[in-house]
This record gives sequence, structure tokens and C-alpha cells, in this order.
Amino acid sequence: MKRWLPLVVFLVLVGFFAKGLFLNPREVPSPFIGKAAPAFSLPLVGDANASFSPENMKGKIWLLNVWAPWCVSCRQEHGVLMELAQTQTVPIVGLNWKDKSREAEQLLREQGSPYAAVPDDQTGMVGIDYGVTGTPETYIIDQAGIVRMKHVGPISPDVWKDKIEPKLKELGA
Repeated sequence: MKRWLPLVVFLVLVGFFAKGLFLNPREVPSPFIGKAAPAFSLPLVGDANASFSPENMKGKIWLLNVWAPWCVSCRQEHGVLMELAQTQTVPIVGLNWKDKSREAEQLLREQGSPYAAVPDDQTGMVGIDYGVTGTPETYIIDQAGIVRMKHVGPISPDVWKDKIEPKLKELGA
């Protein structure tokens, strides 16, 4: 039995590595799926006297799009988000994450804003509460404030059509 043990251990490890080859690195499981979205209250970009909280969206299905002006992928998805905002299918809230250079307000003024609100998470703590690993990330949050889906990476027309839109329809949006 002792002489077969290294072979068995080796075969188990090969099995784990083989399974890993077929996993999608964009599909990062979130412990928040099916749970209440973390609460927060942050000032809005461009209006420090106003604030946003997920409580503002109770009763609505909405998207929380975590983005940053320094994020190249966020700039790639911006046009898609602008088109989606025009359809008014679902409100999009843009969490401005770790914008140390304070570029968000000018960028949105120049390129247009697809967002119903842009809370300013300068410290990144709200992003940490949501389990953000990088930008962009988008969460679907239902009428009761429950996180129903997380998408890592930019939203493209295909991602919208194949992944996000079906989930919104399932939720009744």
C-alpha cells in the first residue's frame, strides 16, 4: 500500500489541475449572491453635500457598476453603459472606486454619464465590503436589496445579451 500512495496522491493532484484548466477566471464566485447587499452611505461625485445609499434604490432592480477613471476596461465598457442608460431598462449606479486623482467628475462631464448616481468610494472600503477584486465589476441587486448576480470585467453587448439581460428578465425588470 505504501508504494502506491505517491501515485494516488499524484493522480489526485493531476485531477485538480485538470479541472482548473476548464474553469473561467472571469467567473469569480461571490459570497453575497442571495444575500443583502452591504449597506453604505457615500457622498456623490460632483456634489459632496448629497449622498447615496442602497436604501435609495429599495423597490427597484438596479445595477451597481464598480468603476474608476484610471481603469482602461471601464473606459471600454462606457459606450455600452451609455447605450443601456438610454434604454432605461434598469438604473445603473456607478461606484467611483479609489479615484485618488479625482478625475471622475471631469471624465463624466466630457464623455457623458450613464449613471443614475455616482457615489464616491475614495478609500475603497465599500468596494472591499462588496468583495471587489478589480474594476470593472457589476452587481445586479433586486427590489429587496439582495445581490442576485456578479459580473467581473467589462460589460460588452454579448455579456449584456447573454448574461445580464436574462437575469434581469428573470427578476422581472
